[in-house]
Amino acid sequence: MVDYTTDRNGDRVVVERRGGAGRVLAIVAVIAIVIVGLLFLTGFWKADVTKTGSLPSVDISAKGGSLPKVDLDSKEVVVGTTEKTVEVPKVKTEKETISVPAVGVKDNGEK
Repeated sequence: MVDYTTDRNGDRVVVERRGGAGRVLAIVAVIAIVIVGLLFLTGFWKADVTKTGSLPSVDISAKGGSLPKVDLDSKEVVVGTTEKTVEVPKVKTEKETISVPAVGVKDNGEK
């Protein structure tokens, strides 16, 4: 983090740099990785594999299956029309003369 401040006269800018916890943790992690690497490179630490690993062996075999036999009885859907008397509203329109607002544009000096 950087703080910018001026001295008492207001003449110069003083820059103070302060390291945060993230910077300290990063430095410690890098030092730890370097130390571990050096220990392996110098032979001080040694890793011997005593038993080799392997993937599991999987035998996949399948034979075709079959669908179950089902005896299904269902209802029959009947679609048609029937005559019914219902009330239906009727809309009637008439022509009538009324006054409506008009908007226009005039040029300078025209009436």
